[in-house]
Amino acid sequence: MPKKRPPRNLTPGLCQRLQREMLEACREVAAGHGLAIDDKGLSSVDLRWGFEIAFRVSIPLSDGRTLDPEQLRFEALAEAFGLSPGDFGREFGTGRDRYRITGIDPRRPKYPISAERVPDRQGFKFTSDQVALLLQKGMKDVTPRE
Repeated sequence: MPKKRPPRNLTPGLCQRLQREMLEACREVAAGHGLAIDDKGLSSVDLRWGFEIAFRVSIPLSDGRTLDPEQLRFEALAEAFGLSPGDFGREFGTGRDRYRITGIDPRRPKYPISAERVPDRQGFKFTSDQVALLLQKGMKDVTPRE
């Protein structure tokens, strides 16, 4: 079998296509063992050298869904940090960038909220007050006008 020549640079489209194909192959293998795969997406994308693909293998629930331990921990601890359990996965903006809430770590009292920057999934830490304020600021007023 002839060896295919590697591309000079990666492109966003190629990275996404590779991610889809690899995830599909992983889902096939996992399904053969009765397991499920959660896509955790691309990260550390460097179009010159490479990127990382993350996924989580788990035992599915009876309805086929999977449990996310980070989400369960967030839902259990959110109110103690002034957030709502439903805030997990919500996005907020800081003016320049958009972030998605990915977890909470009570062992970090100063910056307990974990979030990832939406475009490149790089992780960041925030104070709970910052996140609560930014989430509230990002909400649109939908009250009817008279």
